[in-house]
Amino acid sequence: MFIDHGMGVVIGETAVLGDDCTIYQGVTLGGTSLNPGKRHPTLEAGVVVGAGAKVLGPFTVGRGAKIGSNSVVVKAVPAGATAVGIPARIIEADPQSDSSRAGAGATFSAYGLTPNTDDPLNVAMHKLIDHVAEQDRTIAELKCVLKEMGADIEAECPPIDAPQLSKMVD
Repeated sequence: MFIDHGMGVVIGETAVLGDDCTIYQGVTLGGTSLNPGKRHPTLEAGVVVGAGAKVLGPFTVGRGAKIGSNSVVVKAVPAGATAVGIPARIIEADPQSDSSRAGAGATFSAYGLTPNTDDPLNVAMHKLIDHVAEQDRTIAELKCVLKEMGADIEAECPPIDAPQLSKMVD
């Protein structure tokens, strides 16, 4: 097991860590109750837990799995999977992946997302932002056309010549 920059790392008393696990700073392997018995996570061999991640509860993080920085994991993660977010979601699962530290390091950044994988919520949010920007451009263009046609609308429009106006109206 390797704890890189051990500042702020919390490992609960019933946590179990497999061989060749890597844990970065600020990680918590914690429980969600005070009940007696197993209440902390089990990390199988080759797991990488990114900086600031919280893994909370008596479940297993499978062999070679990766937990992204600042993620909050509250349920089991399958072997070879990558989990990110709050609460953590599986964004990549490959049980055949190399669970060694070298293999995990080649495809996973403990300080962010993997190089070739975007967080699905991030992708969706960017699509929504692009859609709203396109709607804003269309509304501004429509306001300008209506203003050119004599409507009483407040809009800052560049001058539109007759051929441009007829193209917009058609």
